[in-house]
Amino acid sequence: MAWKLRPSTMADATWIAELRAVVLLDDLERLGRYDPVRVRRRFLDAFDPASTSVIVIDGADAGSITLRTDDAGAVWVEHFYLDPVFQGRGIGSAVLAQVLAADSSATFRLNVLQGSPARRLYERVGFDVDSEDEVDVFMTRILT
Repeated sequence: MAWKLRPSTMADATWIAELRAVVLLDDLERLGRYDPVRVRRRFLDAFDPASTSVIVIDGADAGSITLRTDDAGAVWVEHFYLDPVFQGRGIGSAVLAQVLAADSSATFRLNVLQGSPARRLYERVGFDVDSEDEVDVFMTRILT
């Protein structure tokens, strides 16, 4: 499968919000936090096409990843979603590896839902747990 990243546009917001609802459904239900309106609204309220890329697989839009730099200079990996049809095939790992390699001196941060299988991916590429609460695990990857 061939994949690439393309810049997102405002026209991508609705389908990415829908993808988010699908991808997070199991974890949010398990945590007792699923609200079908809120899961979409939180994405739509925060969507910034300038910092979001769309993952395109074999010519079809299949996911997203957002990179946001905070005031301290850390790069936050956010809204990293991949259509479940394509999960488990190494595409998410390849996308993340490309993103991390593009700015290899940066400190990267993210949060992942408690119990999410995505945590294993983040640990494989060098993210360590900073803190956690009943819903989220906050992780950082610092290259030395």
